[in-house]
Amino acid sequence: MFGQMYDRALDGERCWIRHHDGRVKKLPVRSWLGGRGADERFDEAIVALCQGPTIDLGCGPGRLVAHLVRRGVPALGVDLSVTAVKLARRSGAPALRRDVFEPLPGTGRWHTVLLADGNVGLGGDPRRVLRRAAQLLRCGGRCVAEFDSTTTGIDIGWVRLESSQTIGPWFRWASVGVDSAPFLAAEAGLAVAGIHRIGSRMVASLAAK
Repeated sequence: MFGQMYDRALDGERCWIRHHDGRVKKLPVRSWLGGRGADERFDEAIVALCQGPTIDLGCGPGRLVAHLVRRGVPALGVDLSVTAVKLARRSGAPALRRDVFEPLPGTGRWHTVLLADGNVGLGGDPRRVLRRAAQLLRCGGRCVAEFDSTTTGIDIGWVRLESSQTIGPWFRWASVGVDSAPFLAAEAGLAVAGIHRIGSRMVASLAAK
């Protein structure tokens, strides 16, 4: 059901995200789709941090992958959503419909692993996500990961997607503050090479040892 609701949101249905404590946030679909309504300054800046062949985990509709390809950077997106992958390919972004923890092309050879739009919190397990990023990177490669600018520490909870027509199932998600980057990186065999403030958003470059 989550996948179906996410697909419907990408197709234009108005959806929002509800946290277990009652907080409700707008689902930033326009930003994910790119173009009008996107945070163009952020997209330009985070793409500039990606050096060499790049894999975007949880790429959504592929706006950042498409941006990289337009810059002449080899890039691949990975997402479980049928609609997201279809939209990514339509925009010129190579994308695979696959779980990010399943076998992926180029494991151990990517120069950059990209985790934008909160994807470091996938499944409520940032440690697992960053370990996966480390597995995909070559020696000396970097994980470019966005962290939550309003969170301190790691806030793991349950969320669900809702619309006026449907309520989706609860699933785990983590909001991860950039103060957690050093110890999370170290646990994954990475090291913080830089912290970048892009407008109101925070991104860390984590280097593979």
